[in-house]
Amino acid sequence: MSDSAHSQQSNDDDYAKGSLTLVGSIAMGTGVMIGAGIFALTGQVAELAGVLFPLAFVAAAVVVAFSAYSYIKVCNEYPSAGGIAMILKKAYGPGVITAGSSLLMYFSMVINESLVARTFGTYTMRIIDQGADSWFVPALGIGLIAVAFVVNLLGNEIIGGLSKITAIAKIGGIAVFAAIGLWVSGLSFDTLLDGNSDASRGGVTGFLAAIAISILAYKGFTTITNSGDEIENPKKNVGRSIIFSLIICTVIYVFVTAAVAGNLSVNEVIAARDSSLAEAARPAVGKWGEWLTIGLAIIATISGIIASMFAVSRMLAMLTKMDLVWHRHFGMPGRIQEHTLVYTTVLAVVLTVFFDLSRIASLGAIFYIMMDMVIHWGVYKHLRTDVRANATIVLTALVLDAVVLGAFLYVKSTSDPLVVVISIVALLVVFGAEWWFLRKREASNE
Repeated sequence: MSDSAHSQQSNDDDYAKGSLTLVGSIAMGTGVMIGAGIFALTGQVAELAGVLFPLAFVAAAVVVAFSAYSYIKVCNEYPSAGGIAMILKKAYGPGVITAGSSLLMYFSMVINESLVARTFGTYTMRIIDQGADSWFVPALGIGLIAVAFVVNLLGNEIIGGLSKITAIAKIGGIAVFAAIGLWVSGLSFDTLLDGNSDASRGGVTGFLAAIAISILAYKGFTTITNSGDEIENPKKNVGRSIIFSLIICTVIYVFVTAAVAGNLSVNEVIAARDSSLAEAARPAVGKWGEWLTIGLAIIATISGIIASMFAVSRMLAMLTKMDLVWHRHFGMPGRIQEHTLVYTTVLAVVLTVFFDLSRIASLGAIFYIMMDMVIHWGVYKHLRTDVRANATIVLTALVLDAVVLGAFLYVKSTSDPLVVVISIVALLVVFGAEWWFLRKREASNE
């Protein structure tokens, strides 16, 4: 079958409308957020925000709440399995801005998968007292990506069922961890105020930069928008799923970071940056508590990457159907989203092998927030009348994104300029390649 013929397969074969329930979509959203967020990012947020790192997660929830408004308003009016790509196309048309910004979202989600994969490897290696520098960490991450690939081939019902089971286990287990941690600490944060927080940058700029990283702990709500009309009654349930997922995760993050803050000093949180929750369990409930936390992290990362691959592969498939990205099936059988699942898996493996957690998180934050700003401007400039959006809320979301991204880029330009360089190069490559592809496509059509 030729590539052009292959791309003309029925959309009905690619998307099972109404196959995700409200509970299933909420479980999927929380699964992605918890899997990538609190287990992987607490140490990095503490390094930037100092003693205020629990508040950084709260502030990030406020920023994301404003951001989610734009997505909810558009998805309520135009539910689609394309999610982000659909919003951008509605706002900007099928051009370079839509294609390039959609790819930024795609890459940020794949980066998130590699973040989850390395987090899985890092926590798993604590079982045998090995650090994050071991080569087993990326090896285990690759193994998890492979398992997630196979599960995604099994279909929506399997993914939805696993998401529900693992979401209950994660939320219940993490709630127990937070409750015990707070009880043991006596609800006291004296360990944080020990005068030894020099390892953290702190200050207003550091706190704002920490918010940018913390946003990654919530960005999983976009997997719900990318599932679109695969959710039952999408015009109502997409918005409900996003709101409930964000509320659940915010409550969990507040209690967990408070428990960590009550049992470890800032320096200790930073020293155990890639697995700080497991380290915080030691003084709270001893070795058994640490193993319990490791088990929860493993469950969270497994479910998180499965749910993420479910959404991101469908987003790339939608871009393919919009004829906004280059696609070849390379002789592979099956449907387009199965091909995009393969591409996603390969890219996630490469990132898992060559980048550490800190740089993965930094790249993900930069790409995601930039795409988010494009979304808000598009809604404000082109869609706010059609979707009945409040201009003040949309512009507030845009300004908040700009402030935290500017602070984050400033901090990284002084501490890890390579991340900024890689980001700039990647942006030039993505938008340059899209300009070339779309121009070539237009010439071919003519």
